[in-house]
Amino acid sequence: MVIGALAVALAFGVSVLFGPRASLPTASSSLLPAFTRGMEIRVGLPDPRLTPGSINPNVSQENIGVTICVSGWTKTVRPPAAYTASLKFAQILEYGYEDRDRSHYEEDHLVPLELGGAPRDPRNLWPEPKTLTLPDGTSIGAAQKDHLEDELRRRVCAGAMPLGEAQRLIAGDWIAEWQAVGRP
Repeated sequence: MVIGALAVALAFGVSVLFGPRASLPTASSSLLPAFTRGMEIRVGLPDPRLTPGSINPNVSQENIGVTICVSGWTKTVRPPAAYTASLKFAQILEYGYEDRDRSHYEEDHLVPLELGGAPRDPRNLWPEPKTLTLPDGTSIGAAQKDHLEDELRRRVCAGAMPLGEAQRLIAGDWIAEWQAVGRP
Protein backbone atom coordinates (compact mmCIF):
# COMPACT_ATOMS: atom_id res chain seq x y z
CA MET A 1 0.00 0.00 0.00
CA VAL A 2 2.80 2.43 0.87
CA ILE A 3 4.58 1.65 -2.40
CA GLY A 4 1.34 2.27 -4.30
CA ALA A 5 0.79 5.58 -2.52
CA LEU A 6 4.33 6.66 -3.30
CA ALA A 7 3.83 5.72 -6.94
CA VAL A 8 0.70 7.88 -7.01
CA ALA A 9 2.60 10.76 -5.41
CA LEU A 10 5.40 10.42 -7.95
CA ALA A 11 2.87 10.32 -10.79
CA PHE A 12 1.32 13.55 -9.47
CA GLY A 13 4.83 15.06 -9.33
CA VAL A 14 4.73 15.84 -5.64
CA SER A 15 6.91 15.00 -2.72
CA VAL A 16 5.34 13.09 0.12
CA LEU A 17 6.22 15.01 3.25
CA PHE A 18 7.54 11.99 5.09
CA GLY A 19 8.55 9.93 2.06
CA PRO A 20 11.89 9.30 0.40
CA ARG A 21 11.52 12.18 -2.11
CA ALA A 22 10.73 14.74 0.56
CA SER A 23 12.79 17.91 0.28
CA LEU A 24 12.28 18.40 3.99
CA PRO A 25 14.54 16.77 6.55
CA THR A 26 13.45 13.22 7.24
CA ALA A 27 11.71 13.73 10.55
CA SER A 28 8.92 11.20 10.33
CA SER A 29 10.00 9.29 13.41
CA SER A 30 10.18 12.46 15.50
CA LEU A 31 6.87 13.82 14.22
CA LEU A 32 4.77 10.68 14.53
CA PRO A 33 4.45 10.83 18.32
CA ALA A 34 2.88 14.27 17.87
CA PHE A 35 0.08 12.60 15.92
CA THR A 36 -0.47 9.49 17.95
CA ARG A 37 -0.39 8.05 21.41
CA GLY A 38 0.28 4.39 20.72
CA MET A 39 -2.17 3.54 17.97
CA GLU A 40 -4.86 6.01 19.05
CA ILE A 41 -5.18 9.02 16.74
CA ARG A 42 -5.25 12.33 18.61
CA VAL A 43 -8.37 14.47 18.41
CA GLY A 44 -8.32 17.04 15.61
CA LEU A 45 -5.28 15.70 13.78
CA PRO A 46 -5.33 13.63 10.62
CA ASP A 47 -4.29 10.00 10.65
CA PRO A 48 -0.64 10.15 9.50
CA ARG A 49 -1.00 6.82 7.73
CA LEU A 50 -3.76 8.27 5.54
CA THR A 51 -2.66 11.91 5.42
CA PRO A 52 1.09 12.32 5.93
CA GLY A 53 1.16 15.58 3.97
CA SER A 54 2.97 16.41 0.76
CA ILE A 55 4.58 19.45 -0.74
CA ASN A 56 4.40 21.16 -4.09
CA PRO A 57 7.75 20.64 -5.88
CA ASN A 58 7.26 24.00 -7.61
CA VAL A 59 7.56 25.91 -4.34
CA SER A 60 10.87 26.36 -2.55
CA GLN A 61 12.52 28.75 -0.13
CA GLU A 62 14.27 30.30 -3.12
CA ASN A 63 11.07 31.17 -5.02
CA ILE A 64 8.61 32.17 -2.29
CA GLY A 65 8.74 35.76 -3.58
CA VAL A 66 7.06 34.68 -6.82
CA THR A 67 4.86 31.92 -5.40
CA ILE A 68 3.34 31.76 -1.91
CA CYS A 69 4.19 35.34 -0.94
CA VAL A 70 2.31 36.79 -3.93
CA SER A 71 -1.25 37.78 -3.07
CA GLY A 72 -3.71 35.53 -4.91
CA TRP A 73 -1.14 32.88 -5.81
CA THR A 74 -3.08 30.06 -4.14
CA LYS A 75 -6.00 30.68 -6.52
CA THR A 76 -3.71 29.62 -9.36
CA VAL A 77 -3.07 26.17 -7.83
CA ARG A 78 -6.25 25.43 -5.85
CA PRO A 79 -7.97 22.25 -7.11
CA PRO A 80 -11.55 22.53 -8.34
CA ALA A 81 -14.35 22.12 -5.79
CA ALA A 82 -15.69 19.07 -7.64
CA TYR A 83 -12.38 17.28 -7.05
CA THR A 84 -12.19 18.06 -3.34
CA ALA A 85 -15.91 17.36 -2.77
CA SER A 86 -15.69 13.83 -4.15
CA LEU A 87 -12.42 13.21 -2.32
CA LYS A 88 -13.97 14.45 0.95
CA PHE A 89 -16.79 11.90 0.74
CA ALA A 90 -14.37 9.05 0.01
CA GLN A 91 -12.04 10.11 2.81
CA ILE A 92 -14.85 10.45 5.38
CA LEU A 93 -15.54 6.77 4.72
CA GLU A 94 -11.83 5.87 4.72
CA TYR A 95 -11.31 7.66 8.04
CA GLY A 96 -14.27 5.75 9.49
CA TYR A 97 -15.96 8.87 10.84
CA GLU A 98 -19.31 8.02 12.42
CA ASP A 99 -20.66 11.45 11.47
CA ARG A 100 -20.84 11.31 7.69
CA ASP A 101 -22.50 14.69 7.17
CA ARG A 102 -20.14 16.31 4.65
CA SER A 103 -21.14 19.79 5.81
CA HIS A 104 -19.42 19.08 9.15
CA TYR A 105 -16.02 18.80 7.45
CA GLU A 106 -13.71 20.95 5.37
CA GLU A 107 -11.56 19.13 2.84
CA ASP A 108 -8.31 20.67 4.00
CA HIS A 109 -4.71 20.62 2.87
CA LEU A 110 -2.58 19.40 5.78
CA VAL A 111 0.34 21.43 4.39
CA PRO A 112 -1.67 24.41 3.15
CA LEU A 113 -1.30 25.85 -0.32
CA GLU A 114 -0.06 29.11 1.21
CA LEU A 115 2.88 27.17 2.65
CA GLY A 116 3.64 25.21 -0.50
CA GLY A 117 1.44 22.18 0.07
CA ALA A 118 0.65 19.86 -2.82
CA PRO A 119 -2.68 20.99 -4.30
CA ARG A 120 -4.16 17.71 -5.59
CA ASP A 121 -2.30 14.94 -3.78
CA PRO A 122 -4.84 12.96 -1.71
CA ARG A 123 -2.10 12.36 0.88
CA ASN A 124 -2.15 16.11 1.58
CA LEU A 125 -5.94 16.41 1.82
CA TRP A 126 -8.17 15.23 4.66
CA PRO A 127 -11.72 15.75 5.94
CA GLU A 128 -10.98 18.16 8.80
CA PRO A 129 -13.80 18.62 11.32
CA LYS A 130 -15.10 22.19 11.22
CA THR A 131 -15.50 22.11 14.99
CA LEU A 132 -14.46 19.75 17.73
CA THR A 133 -13.72 19.83 21.42
CA LEU A 134 -10.28 19.01 22.77
CA PRO A 135 -9.96 16.92 25.95
CA ASP A 136 -9.40 20.13 27.97
CA GLY A 137 -12.71 21.56 26.70
CA THR A 138 -11.20 23.96 24.13
CA SER A 139 -13.36 24.32 21.02
CA ILE A 140 -11.21 24.23 17.89
CA GLY A 141 -11.49 23.37 14.23
CA ALA A 142 -10.85 24.39 10.65
CA ALA A 143 -11.04 28.15 11.34
CA GLN A 144 -8.27 27.95 13.95
CA LYS A 145 -6.03 25.98 11.58
CA ASP A 146 -6.67 28.63 8.91
CA HIS A 147 -5.54 31.37 11.31
CA LEU A 148 -2.36 29.42 12.11
CA GLU A 149 -1.70 28.96 8.37
CA ASP A 150 -1.98 32.72 7.85
CA GLU A 151 0.39 33.42 10.76
CA LEU A 152 3.00 30.94 9.55
CA ARG A 153 2.80 32.33 6.00
CA ARG A 154 3.25 35.85 7.36
CA ARG A 155 6.38 34.72 9.20
CA VAL A 156 7.79 32.90 6.17
CA CYS A 157 7.17 35.84 3.84
CA ALA A 158 8.67 38.28 6.38
CA GLY A 159 11.83 36.16 6.51
CA ALA A 160 11.28 35.31 10.18
CA MET A 161 10.89 31.55 9.57
CA PRO A 162 12.18 29.20 6.87
CA LEU A 163 9.53 27.61 4.66
CA GLY A 164 10.60 24.06 5.60
CA GLU A 165 10.17 24.79 9.29
CA ALA A 166 6.66 26.16 8.75
CA GLN A 167 5.77 23.08 6.68
CA ARG A 168 7.00 20.73 9.41
CA LEU A 169 5.15 22.62 12.14
CA ILE A 170 1.80 22.62 10.31
CA ALA A 171 2.17 18.95 9.26
CA GLY A 172 3.07 17.93 12.79
CA ASP A 173 0.77 18.69 15.69
CA TRP A 174 -0.86 21.83 14.32
CA ILE A 175 -3.00 22.16 17.45
CA ALA A 176 0.05 22.34 19.71
CA GLU A 177 1.62 24.89 17.34
CA TRP A 178 -1.61 26.94 17.34
CA GLN A 179 -1.43 27.02 21.13
CA ALA A 180 2.32 27.81 21.11
CA VAL A 181 1.95 30.88 18.88
CA GLY A 182 -0.80 32.33 21.04
CA ARG A 183 -3.92 30.93 19.37
CA PRO A 184 -3.95 33.35 16.40
